[in-house]
Amino acid sequence: MQQGNKFFDDMSKLMTNALGVAQGAKTEAETALKGLIDRWMAERNFVTRDEFDAVRAMAQKAREENDALMVRIAALEAKG
Repeated sequence: MQQGNKFFDDMSKLMTNALGVAQGAKTEAETALKGLIDRWMAERNFVTRDEFDAVRAMAQKAREENDALMVRIAALEAKG
């Protein structure tokens, strides 16, 4: 019966090692693909999400300031 246990132990180790190799290959492929996509996007002058969000926040602030100025102008015109 010891022979059967050794076989299953060896198979278990083999499968564990195979899964480790597969996980490493998956990680390596994901890293390579991300690098490829990053380079492709950089070559086409796409903006990053952070850059987009920053510009959007600036535009929102400018809109709010513009609205506040419009209210002030309307109040000044109503006085005059």
